[in-house]
Amino acid sequence: METKTKYRIRNWSQYNRSLVQRGSINVWFSEDSIKKWNVSSNQKKKGRPYSYSDDAILTGLLIRVVYNLPLRGLQGFLISIVAMLNLSLSIPCYTQISRRAKSLEKKLTKLSKKNITDLVIDSTGLKVYGEGEWKVRQHGYTKRRTWRKLHLAVCPDSGEIFSEVLTENSVTDGNVFPDLIKDAPKTLRKTYGDGAYDKKACYHASAKHGIKHIAPPQKNARIQSKAPPWMNDRNKAIRTIVALGGDAVARKLWKILTGYHRRSLSETAMFRFKQIFGSDLKSRLLSTQRAETRVKCIALNKMTALGMPKGEWCCC
Repeated sequence: METKTKYRIRNWSQYNRSLVQRGSINVWFSEDSIKKWNVSSNQKKKGRPYSYSDDAILTGLLIRVVYNLPLRGLQGFLISIVAMLNLSLSIPCYTQISRRAKSLEKKLTKLSKKNITDLVIDSTGLKVYGEGEWKVRQHGYTKRRTWRKLHLAVCPDSGEIFSEVLTENSVTDGNVFPDLIKDAPKTLRKTYGDGAYDKKACYHASAKHGIKHIAPPQKNARIQSKAPPWMNDRNKAIRTIVALGGDAVARKLWKILTGYHRRSLSETAMFRFKQIFGSDLKSRLLSTQRAETRVKCIALNKMTALGMPKGEWCCC
């Protein structure tokens, strides 16, 4: 009788509690956050000074993406929270939150206690506006549909997003790769990407940081005898595939030997992103769309930090 292998989650009770905790609406303001809610009067900027800090705007945007609120509804939600907590805090207008989102430059904070040694990288499409898939499939499209491309670098061990870049759909994955790893920590050793990242720019950027880049070479790839030093990893991959037989089976063996299949965890992160926040963007300008996706990634990292499933393959 043939045995089947199944993937079982071994920390289900802990993971279940973390999923429940994601919906918690316990809200409080620490003394430090209250002090930092408004901006001091001695700020150095051109034009009218800001009334609210970046942390205040970020707080509002986080609540908006988690609870899927429109901007006007967000303002009312914040007013209700402050009133229930009996706090003497003013709430920014929804128009001010929208304007400030354009210039909000909050870096994704590292939430995992582990040092990041690997990064898996991939991209996915997010719809800005246009007709739904069902209507297009049944009746065809009648107006232009616009998409954006979200590029993510994910830690496969913790599941958190290390960096993200939102671009137009015409930008290739290989051109964005250097931006995803430009702030790479010294502990990073390997990056994984699919065939779209088998580009000179990707190998060059990895070599600058002393990182080994793992991507499947194209089927018609040839060894470059006069290649620069940063292409050595690619030449080595081609030699290994040729030594294993040079066919489809050899490529599969190479992927197993190099641990390439860890790259699929980036697709898992994409799925998690779209399941929680949807595949559409509320904002219409590219600058505000970038702020929206960054805030969503920050929120997703906070949810990931609550707990993730830990499983193993077993024979049943």
